Amino acid sequence: MPGKAAPVAEAAPEGETRFAEHAPEGRLTAQRGLYAGPAPIVSKDLYAELEWGSAVRDRDALTVEPSSKVTGNTYFGRFPASYWQRWTTVTSVTVEAVVSGDGLLSVGASDLQGDARVVNAEQVSGAKARKVTMSASLDKFYDGGALWLDLETEGGQTLRVEQVRWTVEAPAVIRPTAVTICTMNRADDCLKNLQALAADVSSLHTLDAIYVADQGTDLVESRDGFEQVAKDLGDKLHYIKQPNLGGAGGFTRGLYEVAGHTATEHANVLFMDDDVLLEPDLVVRMTAFSNRAANPIIVGGQMLNLLHPNQLHVGAEYARLNTLEPGQPVTHSLSTADLLGVDEDTLKPNRQERRLDAGYNGWWSCLIPYEVVKAIGYPMPFFFQWDDAEYSYRAREYGFPTVTLPGAGVWHADFHWKDWDEWHRYFNLRNSIITAALHSPFNLNLLSRVLLAQLVRYLLGMQYGLSATLIKAVEDFLEGPEVLRDGGVAAMKEIRRIRGEYPETKRHKATDVPGIASNDIGIINSAPRPSMQRLVLIKRVIDRVLGRSRFGLGAVPIDEAHWWHIALFDTAVVTDASQEGVRVRTYDKVKMFDLARRGAKVIQRLRKEGAGVQEQYKRAMPELTSRENWKRLYEL
Repeated sequence: MPGKAAPVAEAAPEGETRFAEHAPEGRLTAQRGLYAGPAPIVSKDLYAELEWGSAVRDRDALTVEPSSKVTGNTYFGRFPASYWQRWTTVTSVTVEAVVSGDGLLSVGASDLQGDARVVNAEQVSGAKARKVTMSASLDKFYDGGALWLDLETEGGQTLRVEQVRWTVEAPAVIRPTAVTICTMNRADDCLKNLQALAADVSSLHTLDAIYVADQGTDLVESRDGFEQVAKDLGDKLHYIKQPNLGGAGGFTRGLYEVAGHTATEHANVLFMDDDVLLEPDLVVRMTAFSNRAANPIIVGGQMLNLLHPNQLHVGAEYARLNTLEPGQPVTHSLSTADLLGVDEDTLKPNRQERRLDAGYNGWWSCLIPYEVVKAIGYPMPFFFQWDDAEYSYRAREYGFPTVTLPGAGVWHADFHWKDWDEWHRYFNLRNSIITAALHSPFNLNLLSRVLLAQLVRYLLGMQYGLSATLIKAVEDFLEGPEVLRDGGVAAMKEIRRIRGEYPETKRHKATDVPGIASNDIGIINSAPRPSMQRLVLIKRVIDRVLGRSRFGLGAVPIDEAHWWHIALFDTAVVTDASQEGVRVRTYDKVKMFDLARRGAKVIQRLRKEGAGVQEQYKRAMPELTSRENWKRLYEL
């Protein structure tokens, strides 16, 4: 059977040391100079851009033809000098390259405005696999700016560079690092990332262990390639099968294992999603940054959109806790930005020049030092959604900020291609309210208005299942900490059962909509956003109460499925955000009134009881985030 001979480590006994600090071997590699991505769908221009002439760009080497110039002033080519100056004790960086041929190598630099300058350069002639080193001081980048390597030839010259490394002085000892991959029935995706790590010598050398927390029924170890990758990774791979406790339970397992098997508090755990397209150099960049940080910090990687590989999801983000709004770009942050394009206002290339302070970082790639775990405990047993934000905001209260490191990126499925009206919206809502209770002023009047506004929009949009999801989330918050006792397993089953009672939560093929002939569904477009939304809202509510509508049946594109438009229909066939089907929303006066009553009642309860429940969560947090609680959840 495939995978039968592979090592399977079911939670090794505590006290067995796997992690210890070790002496550095020479200078510390902070990042590598790469000239092509990990997959053909990734543009090489994200790594090095041809300014003129021609060049051959390979993964580890670059050949510049005569009369040509290649710049490393790109997303993956830039060294984030501002971040290194602000957060580490490093004062200079050296770029090293093995060079053959003739040409000019220069180290470029930018400032917070993106204005470029040259800080070092070397002309080579007749080089044959010669090592060239150039240094740059990290002293003029506090508010922003980066460094990069440019390569240029004149007529008759050819220049080849390989083994490009950005190095810094190594610390006295190197922190051990473990990668943790949480997976749930994405066996093929997870296996690809294990293979990517196994094939990348530098990244693999940087890691002391790789944990796979497999919570699915379609197991990674069942795949034909697993046995070979297990051999390639050797004793670094620890494959653990455990109950499905969501992303929180999967990622926390890595923290749990490292804590039980480390001889030092100076260890790192690097979270990584199972379904990302991995740039293995992320491991090198994030661990090096952590190794030279002046104080322990959470180091986050950035997310690029997998369906649009040139797009950066966000430069750095924060959450408006009291209004339950995650994923807010911080001031000056790039957001859904084409990294190969230009800013429409400044006409400058989309580069993140200014240094940004993040509120939190998503766990698609996020490095957490063990010192943080010792100080603040483990993540909340949220199942998933908001576990990453809650942990970063809790860590900040203890003096551990989160830094989102530019150039440390992975590709993850675009968020806006996931429909909001799904069962996981329950966890998003419930956990956001808990996080607000723990880490915000928890203004209950403001929070109640936010939830009531959401409920009204859902009801006008004929999203009755989503309305029920919101009500259930608030009800369960008011149940207090006991709702987290099983890690979310019962809540997941219950919300799926509840949502199953509402037809519009189901997706159908556009040509096979139950009870509606395909040829009868024509697109009815939305009017522009109303200038007087409050008056329009009142009018739509009155029309709904009186059972009045403008359209009997129509199709609505997902980007026009606004409450003010959907409220005009008896039946609206709305495109799913995934673009793989449609949802059928049908006006139901009885459901609308019932959900409105229930929603108003539970939101009123929140206003009255919220402060008391808040105190319950605060009192319970130390126990909920304890090692003992997670040990119980893991059934160890």
